[in-house]
Amino acid sequence: MAQAATQDITQDTSKETTQVLARFAATLRYEDIPEKAREHCKHLLLDALACALAGNQGEETPQMTAFAEALAQSKESSVIAGGQLSLTGATLLNGYLITAVTMCDAHRPTMAHVTPEVIPPALAIAERDNLSGRDLLVAIAAGSEILTRIGLGLDYAAYRKQGWHAPGVLGPFGAAAAVGRLRGFDAETMARAFGLAGSQAAGTYAAWGTPSVKFHQCRGALSGLLAALLAETKFVATREFLTAKDGGLFNTYAGGGKPELATAQLGTHWELEQIALRLWPSASLQQGLNTALFDLLEQNEIDPANVKQMRVAMAPAAFDYHGKLPKYKGKFEALISAHYTAAVSIFDRALTLAQFESARYDDPNVRRFAEQKIEIRPDPALNGVQTIVEIELANGKKLVSRCDHPRGSFENPLSRAQIEEKFRTYGKTRLSAARVEEIIDAVNRLEDFPSVRKLMDLLQITRQAKGERAA
Repeated sequence: MAQAATQDITQDTSKETTQVLARFAATLRYEDIPEKAREHCKHLLLDALACALAGNQGEETPQMTAFAEALAQSKESSVIAGGQLSLTGATLLNGYLITAVTMCDAHRPTMAHVTPEVIPPALAIAERDNLSGRDLLVAIAAGSEILTRIGLGLDYAAYRKQGWHAPGVLGPFGAAAAVGRLRGFDAETMARAFGLAGSQAAGTYAAWGTPSVKFHQCRGALSGLLAALLAETKFVATREFLTAKDGGLFNTYAGGGKPELATAQLGTHWELEQIALRLWPSASLQQGLNTALFDLLEQNEIDPANVKQMRVAMAPAAFDYHGKLPKYKGKFEALISAHYTAAVSIFDRALTLAQFESARYDDPNVRRFAEQKIEIRPDPALNGVQTIVEIELANGKKLVSRCDHPRGSFENPLSRAQIEEKFRTYGKTRLSAARVEEIIDAVNRLEDFPSVRKLMDLLQITRQAKGERAA
C-alpha cells in the first residue's frame, strides 16, 4: 500500500513540483519510512539536542534569549534546558541554540543546515499538542526530506552565485512541512504552507563572518512555523511557489533551477540520509581538516615543539571561508578559523567547546603556532571538504593525511555510540547523568515513546536535576 502511494506521487509528472512535495509531506506515514531513514532521524534529533545543550555556552545566546523572551509573554513551550517561553520564542531560541556553537548538521549537496530549522518547531507543536514520539519522528522525516529536496531542485551552484545562504532560504519549507505533518494538513493546505514559507525565504552571504548566519537558521524555523499556522487558518497563498514563472523560488533564486531533482525517486531514495553530522565544533567545511588531522594524531605522538611546519590544502571555497584567519578575534572567528582549529588540535589532541573558550584561544603559544607554523593554501584539485594535511617535523620526517569523506558524512557516518557520547559530553553541563541516560533511551526508542511533553520535561533543569548533578 505505502509503496503504491509513493509510486503515484513520483510518476504523476502532470503535477507541479510544489504540489508533489506537498502531497508527499502531507501523506507520509511511519510505515513509509525505511528503517535506515528512521534511524537517521533519531540521530538527527539526538545530535540536535546535544548541540542545543552546548549552545547555552554560545557568545550571543544571552542576546537571543532576551530577544526571544520579548517576542511574547506567554510561557507554553519549553526551551531545551532553559525554562519556558512562548511558542514563537521557544522555536526561535531552540533553533539558535542548536546552531550557536557551530557543530550542528550539514547537508553538503546544498550546504544547508537542517536540524536548527526543522526540529525546534516540530518539538514545540508536538509538545503543545501532546503528540507521540512516533508523530515527532515522522515530522522530522517530512521536514528534513522536503528541505533537502527543495535544495536539490534549487541547484546549489546557481543560487550560491547569487549570494543566497541556504539555511535561511530552505529552512522555512522544512519547518512548515514538519509542522504541517504534525497538524495533519491535507495536500492543499501543505502546498499553501509552502507558498507562505517561500514568501519568507531569505538570507545572503553578506552575513558571513558574523553571527547573523546563525540567525538565518533560527529565523527559518520561526518562518516555517508561522507559515504553517497561517495556512491552517485557510489563508490564501499560492500553491505553486517553487516553479511560478514570476517570482517562483527556482526561477528567481537560481535561473530555473533543476526542479526534476526535487521529486526524482521521491519516497524511494531518502535524501535526508545524506545529512551529515559533526563530531567536532567548527564550521562544516573544516570537518575534512579535522578528520585528516585527527587521523594523524591518533596514529602518531606529535609534540607541538617538534613541528617545523604544518601545511594544509583545502578546496578553494573552503579556503575562502576558513583559510584566511591566522589572526582570529573572539570565539566565532576561532570556530571558523582553520589556523586556530589545527593549532589547538595539535596542542590538546582534542576539539570540544573547551578549546573555544577565551582562555584557550587567547593562549599566546597557540596563537603563535597558528600564525607562524600553519600554512593554508587553496588547491583547485580538491572539492568540498576534501583536505590534505602535511606535518613536517623538526627531524625532517613528514606525516601526510588526506580526507575525502569527513567523520559524520554519509560515506563515513558516526555510529550511534559516537552520537550518544557527544550528547553525554554536552548534556552533563546542564543535566544530571541519570537524566542524560534517560533522554538517550527516549530518543533511541522514539517511535514507542508516548509523549513529546515527557521528552521536553526531561530536557528541563529542575531542582531535582540540579541536586543530582551536584551530587
